[in-house]
Amino acid sequence: MTSDDTIKVLLADDQTMIRQGFAYVIGLQPDMTLVGEAADGKEAVHLAERRRPDVILMDIRMPGMSGIEAAREIAKKASGAKIVILTTFDDEEYIYLGIRAGAIGYLLKDADVEEMLAAVRSAHRGEAVYKTGLAAEALSRVVSTGLVFPGSEPQEPLLEPLTEREREILQEMAYGLRNDQIARKLMIAEGTVKSHVHRILQKFGCEDRTQVVVAALRGGMVR
Repeated sequence: MTSDDTIKVLLADDQTMIRQGFAYVIGLQPDMTLVGEAADGKEAVHLAERRRPDVILMDIRMPGMSGIEAAREIAKKASGAKIVILTTFDDEEYIYLGIRAGAIGYLLKDADVEEMLAAVRSAHRGEAVYKTGLAAEALSRVVSTGLVFPGSEPQEPLLEPLTEREREILQEMAYGLRNDQIARKLMIAEGTVKSHVHRILQKFGCEDRTQVVVAALRGGMVR
């Protein structure tokens, strides 16, 4: 793999030891290159413009400009960088604000190294990386408030078109409803809902419900 093929990563965190630890791990990966380290949001915005990273691991709480503010500024510039919020706070409000700011993922700092590296690779592929149980609630807020999902773009063709029933179920998934709740609302068996959800995951090529909802939001397939 040539240097042009590697995933260019920018780290933004005000704690030097955390940056050094992540930098060391990223430096060991044959498919990744560290292109910069920022100690605050303003520096992250500056380096994102200069270094053109593919993926940015962004802390939330930093002096001066926060990670949320920095993510919003970077998204406005349409640089193409995929932002993954990396934080100690498993908080629905932060996840919601991160989504609104254009982040494609939310990862807790207590995640193991392999999970962090997998998140970088997934984000680079354009896949959602919300490794927290509160992501569904935050995503449902995005849907219910009628916000345009940041970074919305034409949806890649599905492996197969969704049926009308699958579109109905996808919409309810976006509202954060569980299978049993969807079943009651649509007056169908829970097992039927489960089968449809499985087919929806297959058609989107996604591993979980959160990834499907993010893909559908980005493609304008739910409202």
